[in-house]
Amino acid sequence: MIKKKSRNSMRKKRHIRARKSMVGTPLRPRLSVYRSNNNLYAQVIDDINAVTLASASTVEKDDTIDNGGNKEAATVVGEKIAKRALENNIKSVVFDRSGYKYHGRVKALADAARDAGLKF
Repeated sequence: MIKKKSRNSMRKKRHIRARKSMVGTPLRPRLSVYRSNNNLYAQVIDDINAVTLASASTVEKDDTIDNGGNKEAATVVGEKIAKRALENNIKSVVFDRSGYKYHGRVKALADAARDAGLKF
């Protein structure tokens, strides 16, 4: 019987494959997204210096997010990460979807970050 690989192990392979050519620099850092079942996390990372420049998630204390695992929460996180990146004079980023499909919550986060002023 053929054993099916888990979705997460396949996602990790896609993430590693994409990261071979994707590097966040101080001028254009990487916006990395992590999606769990209940929450969503985003970080702006400078890979050269190995530093997180800004971060946002649905776990933070915030009255506007009731459920961290939906598109509305992703929109709020996208706006937060863009605002925090712009405060640190980061206007352009490389979008790292971490092997997830560009669909649903990941797309909502990316669209919200673009609308708030980030370029990618």
